[in-house]
Amino acid sequence: MLLNTDLWVAALIRRAQNAGAFAAVERKGDSRAGAVLVKVLKRAVGEARLYSETFRGDGERVWMQPVDSLQECDLDAYVQRALRVDPDLWVVEIDDREGRHFLTEPVEGR
Repeated sequence: MLLNTDLWVAALIRRAQNAGAFAAVERKGDSRAGAVLVKVLKRAVGEARLYSETFRGDGERVWMQPVDSLQECDLDAYVQRALRVDPDLWVVEIDDREGRHFLTEPVEGR
């Protein structure tokens, strides 16, 4: 059984903040079952990464990077396109000196 999205997002933000990062909800989606995008900023070097959740066939939540770019403007463009398709989408932004995403589930790809 998965947590409601609002509780999962709150836990992610708490992990990031407890580790010294800034984290906030950029856009709130459906509280029970909205999908989540996590944008991670590493401002010192001008990098950004975007993580999108997906589920394997066995139901396990995994994360992937849907955009092959480190430019925040490219990631924001993807987010805007995704919001047109899924209005229940959550967007969480994490600003961390080390560029950590604080996701506890597996991250695949890049």
